[in-house]
Amino acid sequence: MGIREEMMKRGMQVMSDPRVGKLMQNPQFMKLLMALMQVPGKVNSFTNEQAKLLAGTLRLATAEDMKDLERRVKKLERELAKQRGV
Repeated sequence: MGIREEMMKRGMQVMSDPRVGKLMQNPQFMKLLMALMQVPGKVNSFTNEQAKLLAGTLRLATAEDMKDLERRVKKLERELAKQRGV
């Protein structure tokens, strides 16, 4: 049995517990649970923002900048090939 199947099985066992059902009816608990689920996304977003600010401050190219430059170079190469008649 894979990890995913095992986690689903355990999750279903936990959800069938009456204590969990009662806890899920508590609005304060649900609010806390929703806030906890948002933490990883907020941390990731904050980290990305800070990395962009640092890269800008240090005048470093980010991965996004490099992708934009690669696209621009490919576009210019296509235009040049058209003008040369290739």
